[in-house]
Amino acid sequence: MGVDYYSILKVNKCASEDDMKRSYRRLAMKWHPDKNPNNKKEAEAKFKQISEAYDVLSDSQKRAIYDQYGEEGLNEIPPSGFGNGPNGANGFNSRNAEDIFAEFFGSSPFGFGGGPTGGVGRSSSRFQSESVATATNGMFDGSNMFRSEGTTTTTASRKPPPVESKLSCSLEELYSGSTRKMKISRTVVDSHGRQAQETEILTIDVKPGWKKGTKITFPDKGNEQPNQQPADLIFMIDEKPHNVYKRDGNDLMIHHRVTLAEALGGTTASIDTLDGRTLTVPVTDIVSPGCELVVAREGMPIAKEPGNRGDLIIKFEVKFPTKLTKEQRAGLKCLLGG
Repeated sequence: MGVDYYSILKVNKCASEDDMKRSYRRLAMKWHPDKNPNNKKEAEAKFKQISEAYDVLSDSQKRAIYDQYGEEGLNEIPPSGFGNGPNGANGFNSRNAEDIFAEFFGSSPFGFGGGPTGGVGRSSSRFQSESVATATNGMFDGSNMFRSEGTTTTTASRKPPPVESKLSCSLEELYSGSTRKMKISRTVVDSHGRQAQETEILTIDVKPGWKKGTKITFPDKGNEQPNQQPADLIFMIDEKPHNVYKRDGNDLMIHHRVTLAEALGGTTASIDTLDGRTLTVPVTDIVSPGCELVVAREGMPIAKEPGNRGDLIIKFEVKFPTKLTKEQRAGLKCLLGG
């Protein structure tokens, strides 16, 4: 038979019109190119296939010919057959896909332009960052009304609140960046309205300088209920405590202990950084308890200012001797003029 439109639309040959509409709605939202900016070429191909399958199977005459003769039977339909261009059903292009999408959702929920033809391949995606994250917090909510260029008005199905989960990161990960793989299990609704469990691995690229509270949103990756849009899944960055460093915004603070002799006579502080380097910091001034030394641009990366960093703040602790001999006391008095 060639192309299996039933498999593409994920319905069986006995599927009703409502079955096909439900399946098309779910698959079209999943594979719309503007929702898949990282694999747009693959999404465009799948979106076109899904739309073509729905175009054929939702038309009783085309479906009957396809069921009997397959794709070749559709290719033989004359231009006047269904009004889809010189090749009948196979004269399918991105404009047709957009028109079908608009019949379900009106003006695009992705913000790529008004009207049924303002769609694939024409716009900048609105799936951008919240704070410095890489995805938007949802496409639309239950109050939105999407209108096509005509007078038809379609009310979008309700979207439940997003599902939030913490993503604990070490200070080293937030300093240098890292890639995290998260395995999720969620409830989905198939074309027959039945619920099933689905597992998936999500990739999160933790960017250097991200802070506690940064949100990374995966649209439609939460649980799905019948007659509802899938919930968004949000991961919120949480920062693990570090045993040496403390973060203060974009700055890093570290405590460094010196002896009384070093505090008075000068020393060199060796500091191990979060990315494995060793900083050698000369200390030439007299160090009093609580004294701070600032090393510029050795703090955390600033996420919104690539190449820029905060400062490293060294807080000194002076270790005083517990005992002194008479000779040492006399020497100190002489040295300090006491």
